[in-house]
Amino acid sequence: MIASSSVSILATFLIFCRIGTCMMVAPGYSRVNIPTQIRLFLAISVTLMLTPLLESTVRPAVEAATAPDLLRLIMSELMVGLVIGLTARMFFAALETMATFVASGIGLTLPGVADDGEHVPALVPLITLTATVVFFVTDQHWELLRGLVGSYQIWLPATGISAEGGLTQLVDHLSMAFTLALRVASPFVIYAVIVNFAVGLANKLTPSIPVYFISIPFVLTGGLLLLYLTGREMVLQFSIAFASWLSG
Repeated sequence: MIASSSVSILATFLIFCRIGTCMMVAPGYSRVNIPTQIRLFLAISVTLMLTPLLESTVRPAVEAATAPDLLRLIMSELMVGLVIGLTARMFFAALETMATFVASGIGLTLPGVADDGEHVPALVPLITLTATVVFFVTDQHWELLRGLVGSYQIWLPATGISAEGGLTQLVDHLSMAFTLALRVASPFVIYAVIVNFAVGLANKLTPSIPVYFISIPFVLTGGLLLLYLTGREMVLQFSIAFASWLSG
């Protein structure tokens, strides 16, 4: 009885290693304005909720494991959870990078709002926080948990994930994330190129007039108008693409 209870506790702890690590870095859950205690409580709650489903998968790897094997299993589960969480986080990091570019392209370059511990232009948290709200409103966080459960079919605790496989996964999805972010921000890329070309040309034609400083209000007005027309579609397309990745 004691041995069986110890195996169950170790299996639950291994499940917590994967789920807890993922939730500590996953989008939405890992925002700095969510206290660490709340994130830890959520990770423990989700672990206890999913343990009845996953214990039969983890238990065989624990029953015959020695102390070095247990240490290897713990490190392997931490690595798998980190890869899954970082892969999902990359999409939002790419969106944040593109939001910073959009703010720069339309003239909102003054940092004044703290987002995840960094002072960024006001437009950046507007876009990223909206995408995070959509992430929860559309129940994509449940898809993330479903992916965590499904990961036990791909990366068994006994085999884990290799460093090469994890790095390949991160690099492939990093390229996918930035391609998606560039696609949803493409109207602002085109706008920035056209506006900067026009301002530069006007500055060359009239060197005695400070065209750049005169054009700032007009560039900002045009950028905000473009944001008003395309902002909803931009976040929607990002959410659809991210949901498609989660479901896959």
